[in-house]
Amino acid sequence: MEPQEINRLNEQFAQSDSMDVLKYFIARFGNKIALSSSLGAEDQVLTHMVWTINPQTAVFTLDTGRLFPETYELIDRTSKKYKSKIQIYFPDSAKIQNMVNEKGINLFYESVENRKMCCHLRKIEPLQRAFANLDAWICGLRSQQSVTRSNIHIVEWDSNNGLLKINPLANWTEEQVWDYIKTHKIPYNPLHDKSYPSIGCQPCTQPVQPGQDVRAGRWWWENPETKECGLHKR
Repeated sequence: MEPQEINRLNEQFAQSDSMDVLKYFIARFGNKIALSSSLGAEDQVLTHMVWTINPQTAVFTLDTGRLFPETYELIDRTSKKYKSKIQIYFPDSAKIQNMVNEKGINLFYESVENRKMCCHLRKIEPLQRAFANLDAWICGLRSQQSVTRSNIHIVEWDSNNGLLKINPLANWTEEQVWDYIKTHKIPYNPLHDKSYPSIGCQPCTQPVQPGQDVRAGRWWWENPETKECGLHKR
């Protein structure tokens, strides 16, 4: 899509409700659009919205093999509530086996390079398979989440994957997210009630302290500027 068209769409939806944004793009792309969910609070809001608009719209997640038990349980609860299946993509087991045997089971603590290698095999490669037949993807990024996300737009071109990227909650506050979850009785990860605002793989996520950035508990041993797994490389 041309930059001029993306700019026009951002102007069109600058003051729009998130449901209106989703309705437009789901209608436009049909089975060529999907929600990529990490099962976080924002993605649970979007799952509710997407399946309210069209229960046939694809929602998928990545099972890295290192998720919290609470996250696996949430996958099941969410699918049962909406009577729709969350598609699950797994990493290549042979590549994971080789990496672990060469670098160690918790290689990610040793260096940023090791951590990015682990994220690439457990997340990026499965994501590329999930994107194989898509023209657009929906995700739950918010500009207030971290310094690496402060300048996101509702509509972006994902040059890494050659897809249109839709961020319907780009301008939402954390308070708006939780108000929506409570109003619509949306299932969420109970770890959010234990000071885990952002939840990823179990060994790479810890609780945050009051006043900290919402993603401070993700890869907490790294500098804030490196705290992305590559899914949202810009």
